[in-house]
Amino acid sequence: MSQFPTLETKRFILRQIKQDDSQEIFQYFSMDEVTKFYDLESFTNIEQAEELIRRWNQRFENNQGIRWGITLRSEGSVIGTCGFHGWAKNHCKIEIGYELAPEYWRQGIMTEVIPKIIEFGFNNLGLNRIEAFVEPENMGSRKVLEKVGFTEEGILKEHFYWRNRFVDNVLYALLKKEYKFR
Repeated sequence: MSQFPTLETKRFILRQIKQDDSQEIFQYFSMDEVTKFYDLESFTNIEQAEELIRRWNQRFENNQGIRWGITLRSEGSVIGTCGFHGWAKNHCKIEIGYELAPEYWRQGIMTEVIPKIIEFGFNNLGLNRIEAFVEPENMGSRKVLEKVGFTEEGILKEHFYWRNRFVDNVLYALLKKEYKFR
């Protein structure tokens, strides 16, 4: 991909994240309830958000993944992000990730935007499989994945070492042949 793709849903525009978005990203990544199940510590300064944006954009430039900023159609500020990382091109699979500012939780946002990026992945990246790794206690994320068609495949016991403890992950996956394009 040479140009960053902009995607649209009924209520949202998914666009490339810019350094101008660092304040919004910092705002919600500094909240413990956002980073509770995320592999980052809560941010304490704006430079951490700027670095995260650089990393996301570097992945795109190096053709290793893609991360979209989720913006309301009515305004341009980023309320969350979603995208792909951990791309195993030789196996046609990738990992999905996402987060939202807490004031936007439980409003059907992820169940609206995730199908759009899933379609992009299957149709434009040549994917056969999209995976998600979720901590068992993260019921909100698990429900989102199930609503958009992912299937729980099992629990990976002590899959990661994070915050001074071993963490289990529930593995979810969606295969192209199982996905119902809308």
